[in-house]
Amino acid sequence: MRTSRFRQKGFYREKSAGLKKTFSSAMALLFTTIAMALYSQSSAFASSFAVSKELSKYDSLRTFDARYIAYRSGNDIGTALLKLDLAEQGTLSAESIDKAQQLYSLTYESKVKRFFLSDKRFEQTFFISDNDALLPIQYEYKRTGTGPNKALKLAFDERNNKIVVDNTNTLEWDGEFDNQLFRIDLPKRLASGIKQTEYDFINYRGEKRRYELEVVETENLAIPYGQLQAIKVKINRESNSRVTYAWFAPSLNYNLVRLQQFKDGKEQGDIQLSSFDYLGTE
Repeated sequence: MRTSRFRQKGFYREKSAGLKKTFSSAMALLFTTIAMALYSQSSAFASSFAVSKELSKYDSLRTFDARYIAYRSGNDIGTALLKLDLAEQGTLSAESIDKAQQLYSLTYESKVKRFFLSDKRFEQTFFISDNDALLPIQYEYKRTGTGPNKALKLAFDERNNKIVVDNTNTLEWDGEFDNQLFRIDLPKRLASGIKQTEYDFINYRGEKRRYELEVVETENLAIPYGQLQAIKVKINRESNSRVTYAWFAPSLNYNLVRLQQFKDGKEQGDIQLSSFDYLGTE
C-alpha cells in the first residue's frame, strides 16, 4: 500500500508538473500573441502615420482640371469647372511680366439652370509666382443669364501699386488678390498646417473685401467623385447673412472638392467634385 501511495503521490507530482508546464506554455503563447498584436498595431499606426505624412505633401502649382456638379436642395442644377494651367507669355501685353517668369491661368466656369432661371459665370485670372507668392496680373469676370448681365476687368500694376478697373477707374493696390486666386493659394497654407488665415481681395464688383477663413474639422466626404477625406474650412464674409464652407482634399494636392453656401440659413448652392485630372507630365 505504501508503494502504491508513493506511486500515487508521484503520479500527482508528475500531473502537477505537467499542468504547470502546460500553464507556462499557454501563458508564453498568450504573451507572444499579445506582443505580436501590439507589434501589429504599432506597425499599422506607423503605416497610417506614413500615409498621413504622404498626404501632407503639397506640389506647388501642379496644373489640373476639376469638374463639379452643382446642386441645390439635393437637386442637380448644373455644372462647374476649375482649371489651373500654364499660359503663354504672349497672352498678355503687361510690361511688368518678366519673360523668364512662368505665366499661369486659373479659370472658373459654371452653368446652372432651375425652372425658368439660368446663370452662367466665367472668371479667369492670369498670374505669376514670385518667390512662392502669387501675384495677379489680370482678372476678368462675366455673368449672363436671368437678370442683368455683368462684367469686370482688373489689371494689376505692380510697378505703380495700382489696380485698373475696367480700363478707367483705379484703386490703390495693397497686395490684394482678385476674386478667385485664394482658391489655389489656400491649399498651400492648409498643407503647412495653418488653421486660420485671411485674404484681402477685389470682388467681382470691383470692391475691396476680406475673407477670414478657419479650419473646422477633417471630414470624410461621399461625393460624385467618390470617398475622400477632406479639410472643412469656414469662409467668414463681412456679410453676416452669408456663410460659405469649402472642403479641400489632401489626396488631390489639397484642391477644392466641395463648396457650399448659405444665405440667412438657407442653402444657396452646393458644388461637388465629379472628376479630377492632372495636366501635363509628372
